[in-house]
Amino acid sequence: MHIDGPVLLYGAGREARSTAAFLRQRYPHLELFVTADDGEATLDGATFISPDEAGVVERFGMIVKSPGVSLYKPIFAAAKAAGVPVTSNLNLWGAHFREGRTVVAISGTKGKSTTATLVHLMLEHSGVDAILAGNVGIPPLDAADKARTVVLELSSYQTADIDFAPDIAAISNLYPEHVDWHGGLDTYYRDKLNLLAKGPNLVAVGPQAATVDRVNAAIPAGTKRIPGLDIDFGDEILMAAMKSRLKGAHNHDNARLAAAIALAAGATREGIFAGIEAFIPLPHRLEELAVGSILFVDDSISTTPEATKVALAAYKGRKIALIAGGHERQQDYTDLANLMGLTSVVMLCCLPVTGTRLGKAVRENTPIPVADCSTLENAMQALANSGEIFDTVILSPGAPSYNQFKNFEERGDRFKALARQYFGQ
Repeated sequence: MHIDGPVLLYGAGREARSTAAFLRQRYPHLELFVTADDGEATLDGATFISPDEAGVVERFGMIVKSPGVSLYKPIFAAAKAAGVPVTSNLNLWGAHFREGRTVVAISGTKGKSTTATLVHLMLEHSGVDAILAGNVGIPPLDAADKARTVVLELSSYQTADIDFAPDIAAISNLYPEHVDWHGGLDTYYRDKLNLLAKGPNLVAVGPQAATVDRVNAAIPAGTKRIPGLDIDFGDEILMAAMKSRLKGAHNHDNARLAAAIALAAGATREGIFAGIEAFIPLPHRLEELAVGSILFVDDSISTTPEATKVALAAYKGRKIALIAGGHERQQDYTDLANLMGLTSVVMLCCLPVTGTRLGKAVRENTPIPVADCSTLENAMQALANSGEIFDTVILSPGAPSYNQFKNFEERGDRFKALARQYFGQ
């Protein structure tokens, strides 16, 4: 690959650090610049410039965009008009390391991390030389040429501009999410399904995705579908998942989807069961913490109302105090509010700003008591003072975190710390 001029890294997070390290090693004389939207950024070997300075795109030979930076910012349209290539950590990996490797790429609104992790475990336990990269595992460029099979977990931010076809592509499900980043719901769907449009050899879809017309229409005519598991094997997978640390019916679906993908990528039946047994839940996804007689469930990674529904279903029959609400992304909470009256939720604590809409809908449709709380700590204080009519507290916000927290990890860690503080006596 020839790079004609300095490189701008837009974003300074985990992937940007990976990209900078790769570029410094592969192109040691290349001049690197970095910019970010949230203040001055520090990146080893790169000179910080403001977004306004970065807007003079003609000075660069290439721009590398981090996943969280919207592809639809004006700077990228300006770069295209000026003939300056815009790429990503993922696409740089594709340009340098894709050839000769089996690539399994998994996306979806929810369940993609669990499914990708399971596929990787199933392959590893089958003796397949595999590595896990993307949003879980390591950044794609850190995978380099370390394994013959690469399992990629990809968000819509990454599938939007992926420029190579995987051998196997999978979509777990498809719901509205990240609409603000993509500039509209139709664009979100198109960007997510670009993974299929690239023309993989094989494609697998989860049960919900299989019912979505957009998903089926996005599969190219020449792409074959991975056959479903036979009934007996599917039942065996279900039984193994129910005995494992995979919590909830949605994760049992993820296990069956992962098994079908892993078989197509070279896994054995024995390796599939060993992978399910070895699975450890990802942090902040239905992560349990017992404090005294109360079970606290950290589902901070929940950023959609659909994810909150899944969390409630996973704890059916428990007396649930739900904490929900976060950054406004114009998602529809009507179904979640209506469903709540049919669940065992006994109290709802609403956080800014989406919690206002959810709380209003719950008050109008159910007798569930609702507390409006300005912060997560206020919510935990309200629960501690409520007389404990619940045995389970679930933080499943159904919204992003960054109106009050740096990320969902910080939100989840704070939740667990407050659980110990207010209920650990």
